[in-house]
Amino acid sequence: MKKTSSGIEIKEIYNSPSGMAENAGEFPFTRGVRKDMYRGRLWTMRQYAGFSTAEESNARYHYLLNQGTTGLSVAFDLPTQIGYDSDHAMSEGEVGKVGVAIDSLEDMELLFKGITLENVTTSMTINATASTLLAMYVALAKKQNADLTKVGGTIQNDILKEYAARGTYIYPVRPSMRIITDIFEWCSKELPRWNTISISGYHIREAGSTAAQELAFTLANGKAYVESALAKGLDIDVFGKRLSFFFNAHNDFFEEIAKFRAARRIWANTMKSLGAKSNEAMMLRFHTQTGGSTLTAQQPENNISRVTIQAMAAVLGGTQSLHTNGFDEALNLPTEKAARTALRTQQIIGFESGIANTVDPLGGSYFVEELTNAIEAEALKLMDQISEMGGAVSAVENGWIQDQIANSSYIYQKEVEKKEAIVVGVNQFQVEEVASPPSFKINDSIRDTQTQKINQLKAKRNNNKVSESLGKLKAACSTSNNLMPYILDAVEQYATLGEIADILRSEFGEFA
Repeated sequence: MKKTSSGIEIKEIYNSPSGMAENAGEFPFTRGVRKDMYRGRLWTMRQYAGFSTAEESNARYHYLLNQGTTGLSVAFDLPTQIGYDSDHAMSEGEVGKVGVAIDSLEDMELLFKGITLENVTTSMTINATASTLLAMYVALAKKQNADLTKVGGTIQNDILKEYAARGTYIYPVRPSMRIITDIFEWCSKELPRWNTISISGYHIREAGSTAAQELAFTLANGKAYVESALAKGLDIDVFGKRLSFFFNAHNDFFEEIAKFRAARRIWANTMKSLGAKSNEAMMLRFHTQTGGSTLTAQQPENNISRVTIQAMAAVLGGTQSLHTNGFDEALNLPTEKAARTALRTQQIIGFESGIANTVDPLGGSYFVEELTNAIEAEALKLMDQISEMGGAVSAVENGWIQDQIANSSYIYQKEVEKKEAIVVGVNQFQVEEVASPPSFKINDSIRDTQTQKINQLKAKRNNNKVSESLGKLKAACSTSNNLMPYILDAVEQYATLGEIADILRSEFGEFA
């Protein structure tokens, strides 16, 4: 039995005198997806990391694992995200800057050197090239003689939010949707523990949306992916279990908690309406990252407080996985000290605060329950508007979602400029800045290093087999065949990421 410091016994779950509509672990999961939530197991504590070369990122992963991280989260550089090898002209100035450069299976081998993939779960923030990076991860697991039924993790793989908010897309919308559903189908047979998509509201919120818009646009995108998979003939009770979500946590503490609770309820009802019968397929499981756009370059130590508030909201809202930002991330990639402090913030919440001792601690609060209902109603109203346009794909193609986000961002910025919204240290309570914290910068020579590695790889691989595998992938694009086996074959022959992306570009074109 859990107890407070005063010896007061804490129940697993508390209900209001009039009774709650449901308990945790029961449809529609407002109070959480597991009956005992964090009493049985804490959320997965992740730290988003990746920079420079695979070797340097590997060292950071080992450091984080030694500090108590329970899952890895990989950041890729922009060339990797948009399908260019490091030696491509478009990659100049960007190699290894906002994430790690991965050009081939050889780099993936270095990235996870000394890490057994069966023993960790890995989240990869990758979208347009998700199929190729997943294939590299699987190829490495096979080289480790891993049991693929035990390999777990997540690829973001959410291209609709790229068109709407983030911009790292390559192909037009409908071919991209085809690749995504191919991944759903292939993983359901070959990689059953893998979360095949992380439907992301994080970047929608970072682009300037409100909390209600983040919720509505994310769940509308999720519905579009489900409908696409159903049209392909996939079983919703199979692929539905491997869908996951990725939300932002901002500073409005109670609104964020209500957002997470409302998200589970809306998604459960959405999946049920689409034909799901399995409880697991109706559960909304999600990862949370604290709000990068809320971090300030001014008085950066204040960001520790912001991150703590946001992380507590995520936990009180029932997240399954959490990344806390480093306090210096408004200035540069996080230093080791900032990454460690961010991880310690989660550990203090988990092991010292008592928040995890009972399920849905704020359930039954008049304010939280009313706010949950209100944000649900606002999100459903927006989702109905999207449905009237023909769904999220159409709403992205006609630019409606993008316009809504831009308008909300503009309104908020005007509020900041008028001091109607206070940002501590930015438009109020300023101090004269004496010195910035130590910075973490990436050397421009990384591109030369990666180019040399690519040249060496191409000199030693079997280029006839590479050409043959790429030719088969090209031919498969004009069929209804699942593309994943062809991509995996090309990866295992050490075709580069850029070579694979170029084949798909030549067949599908690019989004303009």
